[in-house]
Amino acid sequence: MFQNTAKPVADCKRQTEPQVKKIGMIIQIQEPKSPWEIVHMDWATELPPGGDRSYNACLVLVDRYSKTAILLPFHKNNTAMDTDIMKLKNVISHTGLFQDIISDRDPKFTSSLWTNLQNLFRTKLSF
Repeated sequence: MFQNTAKPVADCKRQTEPQVKKIGMIIQIQEPKSPWEIVHMDWATELPPGGDRSYNACLVLVDRYSKTAILLPFHKNNTAMDTDIMKLKNVISHTGLFQDIISDRDPKFTSSLWTNLQNLFRTKLSF
């Protein structure tokens, strides 16, 4: 009886396994030697509107060395081109240029604007 059910069960299991996209290569993240050398960057969206300008999203920057976080308020409907870069410039004026930015694959970080900023600042974006 076992032989009669083993083959159909194996076929069924093979057909029902999820067909998911393979995960990219895992890359070892180097340890920073000083504050604001390596930064984690991500968006927090779908927030309740707040502040005098009713911001509903924020850009989260976390220093990998000190674990200090900076939250920059934004409007969710901003595209990468009209995102207020002055806020980021203000942070960079206090922290210095980031050597490495670690982020997920958000389209806002992979747009031509961010690519141009990376080239301008001679930094790299790690996924």
